[in-house]
Amino acid sequence: MTSFLETAAGIAREAGALTTKYFDRGVRFDIKGEQDLVTEADHASEALILERLRSHFPTHTIIAEESGLHDKTSEYRWYVDPVDGTTNFAHGYPVYNVTLALEHNGEMIAGVVYDPTRDEMFMAERGSGAYLNHRRMQVSPAPKVEVALFSTGFPTRRRHADVNIHFFYQLAMVTHGIRRSGSAAIDLAHVACGRLDGFWEFRLSPWDMAAGRLLVEEAGGQVTDMKGRPHRLEAMHILASNGKIHADTLRMFEDVFAGRFAYALPEVTTVPDA
Repeated sequence: MTSFLETAAGIAREAGALTTKYFDRGVRFDIKGEQDLVTEADHASEALILERLRSHFPTHTIIAEESGLHDKTSEYRWYVDPVDGTTNFAHGYPVYNVTLALEHNGEMIAGVVYDPTRDEMFMAERGSGAYLNHRRMQVSPAPKVEVALFSTGFPTRRRHADVNIHFFYQLAMVTHGIRRSGSAAIDLAHVACGRLDGFWEFRLSPWDMAAGRLLVEEAGGQVTDMKGRPHRLEAMHILASNGKIHADTLRMFEDVFAGRFAYALPEVTTVPDA
Protein backbone atom coordinates (compact mmCIF):
# COMPACT_ATOMS: atom_id res chain seq x y z
CA MET A 1 0.00 0.00 0.00
CA THR A 2 1.08 3.56 -0.62
CA SER A 3 1.42 6.04 2.19
CA PHE A 4 -1.82 7.65 0.99
CA LEU A 5 -3.86 4.51 1.61
CA GLU A 6 -2.08 3.55 4.82
CA THR A 7 -2.58 7.04 6.21
CA ALA A 8 -6.24 7.15 5.20
CA ALA A 9 -6.88 3.78 6.84
CA GLY A 10 -5.19 4.89 10.04
CA ILE A 11 -7.19 8.12 10.17
CA ALA A 12 -10.46 6.29 9.46
CA ARG A 13 -9.78 3.78 12.21
CA GLU A 14 -9.00 6.55 14.69
CA ALA A 15 -12.15 8.46 13.73
CA GLY A 16 -14.16 5.25 13.96
CA ALA A 17 -12.96 4.69 17.52
CA LEU A 18 -13.98 8.24 18.38
CA THR A 19 -17.47 7.85 16.89
CA THR A 20 -17.94 4.57 18.76
CA LYS A 21 -17.54 6.38 22.07
CA TYR A 22 -20.32 8.77 21.10
CA PHE A 23 -22.49 5.93 19.80
CA ASP A 24 -22.13 3.89 22.99
CA ARG A 25 -23.29 6.71 25.22
CA GLY A 26 -25.92 8.11 22.82
CA VAL A 27 -25.76 11.46 21.07
CA ARG A 28 -27.90 14.50 20.62
CA PHE A 29 -28.63 15.61 17.10
CA ASP A 30 -29.68 18.75 15.26
CA ILE A 31 -31.73 19.10 12.08
CA LYS A 32 -29.70 20.25 9.06
CA GLY A 33 -32.05 21.58 6.40
CA GLU A 34 -35.52 20.02 6.24
CA GLN A 35 -34.76 16.49 7.46
CA ASP A 36 -31.00 15.79 7.51
CA LEU A 37 -29.47 15.08 10.89
CA VAL A 38 -26.08 16.13 12.17
CA THR A 39 -24.65 14.97 15.49
CA GLU A 40 -21.84 16.09 17.75
CA ALA A 41 -20.04 12.95 16.62
CA ASP A 42 -20.09 14.19 12.99
CA HIS A 43 -18.39 17.40 14.06
CA ALA A 44 -15.85 15.71 16.33
CA SER A 45 -14.97 13.04 13.77
CA GLU A 46 -14.58 15.58 10.98
CA ALA A 47 -12.38 17.82 13.12
CA LEU A 48 -10.10 14.88 13.87
CA ILE A 49 -9.92 13.83 10.22
CA LEU A 50 -9.20 17.35 8.97
CA GLU A 51 -6.48 17.81 11.56
CA ARG A 52 -4.80 14.53 10.60
CA LEU A 53 -5.04 15.16 6.84
CA ARG A 54 -3.64 18.66 7.17
CA SER A 55 -0.80 17.32 9.27
CA HIS A 56 0.14 14.64 6.73
CA PHE A 57 -0.79 16.48 3.51
CA PRO A 58 -0.85 20.22 4.20
CA THR A 59 -1.17 21.21 0.54
CA HIS A 60 -4.06 18.89 -0.35
CA THR A 61 -7.60 20.07 -1.02
CA ILE A 62 -10.26 18.62 1.30
CA ILE A 63 -14.01 18.38 0.69
CA ALA A 64 -15.79 17.35 3.88
CA GLU A 65 -19.51 16.85 4.41
CA GLU A 66 -20.00 19.20 7.33
CA SER A 67 -17.51 21.97 6.56
CA GLY A 68 -17.39 21.97 2.77
CA LEU A 69 -14.42 22.79 0.53
CA HIS A 70 -11.01 23.67 1.94
CA ASP A 71 -8.44 25.11 -0.53
CA LYS A 72 -9.12 24.65 -4.26
CA THR A 73 -5.59 24.70 -5.61
CA SER A 74 -4.09 21.22 -5.13
CA GLU A 75 -4.00 18.45 -7.74
CA TYR A 76 -4.87 16.14 -4.84
CA ARG A 77 -8.40 16.25 -3.43
CA TRP A 78 -9.78 14.34 -0.41
CA TYR A 79 -13.46 13.49 -0.01
CA VAL A 80 -14.45 12.97 3.63
CA ASP A 81 -17.61 11.73 5.30
CA PRO A 82 -16.96 11.64 9.05
CA VAL A 83 -20.10 9.60 9.81
CA ASP A 84 -21.83 8.07 6.82
CA GLY A 85 -25.20 6.82 8.04
CA THR A 86 -25.83 9.67 10.46
CA THR A 87 -29.57 8.98 10.77
CA ASN A 88 -28.80 5.39 11.79
CA PHE A 89 -26.14 6.64 14.18
CA ALA A 90 -28.40 9.21 15.81
CA HIS A 91 -31.11 6.63 16.44
CA GLY A 92 -28.75 4.01 17.84
CA TYR A 93 -29.01 1.76 14.80
CA PRO A 94 -25.55 0.18 14.35
CA VAL A 95 -24.92 0.71 10.64
CA TYR A 96 -22.55 3.59 9.96
CA ASN A 97 -18.96 4.19 8.85
CA VAL A 98 -16.15 6.62 8.26
CA THR A 99 -15.06 7.07 4.66
CA LEU A 100 -12.19 8.90 2.97
CA ALA A 101 -11.14 8.94 -0.69
CA LEU A 102 -8.31 10.63 -2.56
CA GLU A 103 -8.54 11.99 -6.10
CA HIS A 104 -5.52 12.98 -8.17
CA ASN A 105 -6.13 15.21 -11.19
CA GLY A 106 -9.67 13.95 -11.53
CA GLU A 107 -8.96 10.24 -11.01
CA MET A 108 -9.83 8.45 -7.78
CA ILE A 109 -6.65 6.72 -6.60
CA ALA A 110 -7.31 5.57 -3.04
CA GLY A 111 -10.28 5.04 -0.77
CA VAL A 112 -11.28 3.53 2.56
CA VAL A 113 -14.58 2.69 4.22
CA TYR A 114 -14.24 1.74 7.87
CA ASP A 115 -17.15 0.07 9.68
CA PRO A 116 -16.33 0.34 13.41
CA THR A 117 -19.32 -1.78 14.46
CA ARG A 118 -17.73 -4.83 12.79
CA ASP A 119 -14.12 -3.62 12.78
CA GLU A 120 -14.07 -3.98 9.00
CA MET A 121 -11.68 -1.89 6.95
CA PHE A 122 -12.43 -1.81 3.24
CA MET A 123 -9.54 -0.40 1.22
CA ALA A 124 -8.74 0.12 -2.45
CA GLU A 125 -5.93 1.63 -4.46
CA ARG A 126 -6.14 2.30 -8.19
CA GLY A 127 -4.58 -0.61 -10.07
CA SER A 128 -3.79 -2.60 -6.92
CA GLY A 129 -7.11 -4.24 -6.03
CA ALA A 130 -9.53 -3.96 -3.14
CA TYR A 131 -9.19 -5.47 0.32
CA LEU A 132 -11.23 -6.22 3.41
CA ASN A 133 -9.01 -6.32 6.50
CA HIS A 134 -6.06 -6.95 4.17
CA ARG A 135 -7.70 -9.88 2.37
CA ARG A 136 -8.36 -9.46 -1.36
CA MET A 137 -12.00 -8.79 -2.24
CA GLN A 138 -13.94 -9.82 -5.33
CA VAL A 139 -17.46 -9.03 -6.43
CA SER A 140 -20.06 -11.79 -6.43
CA PRO A 141 -20.47 -14.36 -9.23
CA ALA A 142 -24.26 -13.87 -9.51
CA PRO A 143 -24.99 -14.39 -13.23
CA LYS A 144 -28.40 -12.75 -13.57
CA VAL A 145 -30.74 -10.26 -11.95
CA GLU A 146 -33.20 -12.97 -10.92
CA VAL A 147 -30.74 -14.43 -8.37
CA ALA A 148 -29.27 -11.09 -7.27
CA LEU A 149 -29.52 -9.26 -3.96
CA PHE A 150 -29.61 -5.48 -4.34
CA SER A 151 -29.53 -2.49 -2.04
CA THR A 152 -30.73 1.07 -2.44
CA GLY A 153 -31.52 4.15 -0.41
CA PHE A 154 -34.13 6.85 -0.09
CA PRO A 155 -33.43 10.52 0.57
CA THR A 156 -34.07 12.36 3.79
CA ARG A 157 -34.79 15.57 1.89
CA ARG A 158 -37.11 16.32 -1.03
CA ARG A 159 -38.94 13.06 -0.42
CA HIS A 160 -41.96 14.33 -2.34
CA ALA A 161 -39.84 14.48 -5.51
CA ASP A 162 -38.17 11.09 -5.16
CA VAL A 163 -39.07 8.47 -7.80
CA ASN A 164 -37.03 5.60 -6.42
CA ILE A 165 -40.07 3.68 -5.20
CA HIS A 166 -40.80 2.81 -8.85
CA PHE A 167 -37.32 1.35 -9.38
CA PHE A 168 -37.48 -0.37 -6.01
CA TYR A 169 -40.74 -2.11 -6.79
CA GLN A 170 -39.80 -3.33 -10.27
CA LEU A 171 -36.52 -4.87 -9.02
CA ALA A 172 -38.16 -6.24 -5.88
CA MET A 173 -40.53 -8.24 -8.07
CA VAL A 174 -37.76 -10.11 -9.93
CA THR A 175 -34.71 -10.27 -7.63
CA HIS A 176 -33.95 -12.17 -4.44
CA GLY A 177 -34.61 -8.95 -2.56
CA ILE A 178 -33.76 -5.32 -1.94
CA ARG A 179 -32.00 -4.15 1.22
CA ARG A 180 -31.88 -0.62 2.61
CA SER A 181 -29.00 -0.09 5.04
CA GLY A 182 -29.06 3.69 5.31
CA SER A 183 -25.39 4.00 4.33
CA ALA A 184 -24.35 4.27 0.69
CA ALA A 185 -20.66 3.74 1.45
CA ILE A 186 -21.43 0.49 3.29
CA ASP A 187 -23.65 -0.65 0.43
CA LEU A 188 -20.91 -0.02 -2.12
CA ALA A 189 -18.37 -1.80 0.08
CA HIS A 190 -20.70 -4.78 0.33
CA VAL A 191 -21.03 -4.92 -3.46
CA ALA A 192 -17.23 -4.94 -3.64
CA CYS A 193 -16.90 -7.88 -1.23
CA GLY A 194 -19.76 -9.87 -2.75
CA ARG A 195 -22.35 -9.58 0.01
CA LEU A 196 -24.53 -7.63 -2.41
CA ASP A 197 -24.74 -8.07 -6.17
CA GLY A 198 -25.84 -4.52 -6.96
CA PHE A 199 -26.65 -1.10 -5.55
CA TRP A 200 -28.34 1.99 -6.96
CA GLU A 201 -29.42 5.32 -5.53
CA PHE A 202 -30.39 8.86 -6.47
CA ARG A 203 -28.99 12.21 -5.30
CA LEU A 204 -25.96 11.10 -3.36
CA SER A 205 -23.14 13.47 -2.49
CA PRO A 206 -19.59 12.95 -3.80
CA TRP A 207 -18.25 11.89 -0.39
CA ASP A 208 -20.94 9.19 -0.18
CA MET A 209 -19.66 7.51 -3.36
CA ALA A 210 -15.99 8.35 -3.85
CA ALA A 211 -14.34 5.55 -1.88
CA GLY A 212 -17.06 2.98 -2.51
CA ARG A 213 -16.96 3.45 -6.27
CA LEU A 214 -13.24 2.70 -6.31
CA LEU A 215 -13.78 -0.36 -4.08
CA VAL A 216 -16.27 -1.83 -6.54
CA GLU A 217 -14.12 -1.13 -9.59
CA GLU A 218 -10.97 -2.56 -8.01
CA ALA A 219 -12.90 -5.66 -6.87
CA GLY A 220 -13.87 -6.39 -10.48
CA GLY A 221 -17.29 -4.75 -10.58
CA GLN A 222 -18.82 -2.05 -12.74
CA VAL A 223 -20.04 1.45 -11.90
CA THR A 224 -22.07 3.74 -14.17
CA ASP A 225 -24.97 6.06 -13.72
CA MET A 226 -28.44 4.52 -13.95
CA LYS A 227 -28.57 5.18 -17.70
CA GLY A 228 -25.30 3.41 -18.41
CA ARG A 229 -23.15 6.49 -18.84
CA PRO A 230 -19.70 6.86 -17.23
CA HIS A 231 -20.23 7.76 -13.62
CA ARG A 232 -19.22 11.15 -12.27
CA LEU A 233 -19.25 12.14 -8.62
CA GLU A 234 -21.62 14.97 -9.55
CA ALA A 235 -24.08 12.56 -11.22
CA MET A 236 -27.69 12.47 -10.08
CA HIS A 237 -27.67 8.69 -9.72
CA ILE A 238 -25.39 5.66 -9.52
CA LEU A 239 -25.54 1.95 -10.35
CA ALA A 240 -22.83 -0.38 -9.04
CA SER A 241 -22.85 -4.12 -9.66
CA ASN A 242 -20.74 -7.22 -10.05
CA GLY A 243 -20.68 -6.45 -13.78
CA LYS A 244 -22.43 -9.63 -14.85
CA ILE A 245 -25.90 -8.25 -14.12
CA HIS A 246 -25.18 -4.66 -15.11
CA ALA A 247 -26.60 -4.67 -18.63
CA ASP A 248 -29.82 -6.41 -17.61
CA THR A 249 -30.30 -4.00 -14.71
CA LEU A 250 -29.82 -1.04 -17.03
CA ARG A 251 -32.47 -2.44 -19.38
CA MET A 252 -34.91 -2.64 -16.49
CA PHE A 253 -34.05 0.91 -15.46
CA GLU A 254 -34.55 2.10 -19.04
CA ASP A 255 -38.13 0.83 -18.94
CA VAL A 256 -38.82 2.53 -15.62
CA PHE A 257 -37.35 5.83 -16.80
CA ALA A 258 -39.66 5.57 -19.82
CA GLY A 259 -42.70 4.85 -17.67
CA ARG A 260 -42.96 1.24 -18.80
CA PHE A 261 -43.75 -0.88 -15.74
CA ALA A 262 -43.76 -4.67 -15.97
CA TYR A 263 -45.43 -4.86 -12.56
CA ALA A 264 -48.18 -2.52 -11.38
CA LEU A 265 -48.13 -1.30 -7.81
CA PRO A 266 -50.89 -3.08 -5.83
CA GLU A 267 -53.96 -1.19 -4.77
CA VAL A 268 -54.31 -0.57 -1.06
CA THR A 269 -57.92 -1.74 -1.33
CA THR A 270 -56.67 -5.27 -2.09
CA VAL A 271 -55.36 -5.66 1.48
CA PRO A 272 -57.79 -7.87 3.46
CA ASP A 273 -59.41 -6.40 6.58
CA ALA A 274 -58.79 -9.48 8.70
